[in-house]
Amino acid sequence: MTKNFVEELKWRGMLAQIMPGTEEFLMKGMATAYLGTDPTADSLHIGHLCGIMMLRHLQRCGHKPIILVGGATGMIGDPSGKSQERNLLDTETLYHNQECIKRQVAKFLDFEADDPNKAELVNNYDWMKDFSFLDFAREVGKHITVNYMMAKDSVQQRLNGTARDGLSFTEFTYQLLQGYDFLHLYQTKNCKLQLGGNDQWGNMTTGTELIRRKLGQEAEAYALTCPLITKADGKKFGKTESGNVWLDPARTSPYAFYQFWLNVSDDDAERYIKIFTSLEKETIDALVEEHKQDPGRRVLQRRLAEEVTVMVHSQEALDMAIEASNILFGKSTKESLVRLDEQTLLDVFDGVPRFDLGRDQLGQPAVELFTRDDVKVFASKGEMRKLVQGGGVSVNKEKLTAFDRPITSEDLINGKYILVQRGKKNYFLITVK
Repeated sequence: MTKNFVEELKWRGMLAQIMPGTEEFLMKGMATAYLGTDPTADSLHIGHLCGIMMLRHLQRCGHKPIILVGGATGMIGDPSGKSQERNLLDTETLYHNQECIKRQVAKFLDFEADDPNKAELVNNYDWMKDFSFLDFAREVGKHITVNYMMAKDSVQQRLNGTARDGLSFTEFTYQLLQGYDFLHLYQTKNCKLQLGGNDQWGNMTTGTELIRRKLGQEAEAYALTCPLITKADGKKFGKTESGNVWLDPARTSPYAFYQFWLNVSDDDAERYIKIFTSLEKETIDALVEEHKQDPGRRVLQRRLAEEVTVMVHSQEALDMAIEASNILFGKSTKESLVRLDEQTLLDVFDGVPRFDLGRDQLGQPAVELFTRDDVKVFASKGEMRKLVQGGGVSVNKEKLTAFDRPITSEDLINGKYILVQRGKKNYFLITVK
């Protein structure tokens, strides 16, 4: 063992609850542990990252990680912390989502090594799809009492009316299904530890209980959870005005992803850099100290944003994100602008005034196009003339030297956009349709 996994989680602030005996069990030698995720989308979002990082640290500490894609459980929903059931997914969608998730997780875990602790991905649909209801009732249901299941907080919350629709029998059985996953992996993979978010504690302890009742009280089965990550103000982590921050660059561009981490508060940056990076304690302590000397430089946020963006995307994606940031906040050229893909361009200039222009209007002088009532970049032609003469107007990051220069299709970025800059900080994005 290179490191103590539990100690690693403790100093990183990634340990919420742990079953007695877990740390001692892990110290005996290589252990196998699993963490479940539902394939309800073809991408994970940063809300999943704490769990994935737990698996990463587990593997780096010499243990074997298994990520379980809940194809079967994902079909019925989980009442933990949810107010409504999830929609059923068809098998084609499930396996598509599974492959997408594996590609993302492969950036955090080593699935290819010849080492005994190489990562594995399993799907509980593979062993649940042929399990009949009668078999399930006999093999699983008789071992766990309704009284035990009813006592779970997640069940009580739904029964006590915090959700509109109550609790269906389908969802009530969720903890048994998750418990059976643990039993199955225990018997087939010698997996004796389940990891998860703290909202899963009830389901996880049902699994350890099922294993002991089925295999005997001496059976070793353990559970360990990470806290649910929040922001310093108590609000939910990982949400922006436009929704989740996804790991898939087609859903959240690397630029927007990088900006999310760059803009977290000082308190959050100090917590997140421990949770969401693999940096060593000495490095993080030094960064925290450096940040305190001059918070304005945002040393913690920058390093956090760099580390997570490279890990999730690539060094190339980070370089592009930094270059895109410079377009808005620093000096850059038309070449930098042209290199941006359309989504990044729109993300960079999200929130700036935008206008639409008909393609048939191209060819007219800039002073005519940018002072129209429907493209009001300048209040008047006179104002624009003065600003151009003073060097205060740029089109696509190039100084406009003549106010009457024609704007043509050759000026279009990505074949449809014109970026006009008035002064140092005022940007306008024109979409030519």
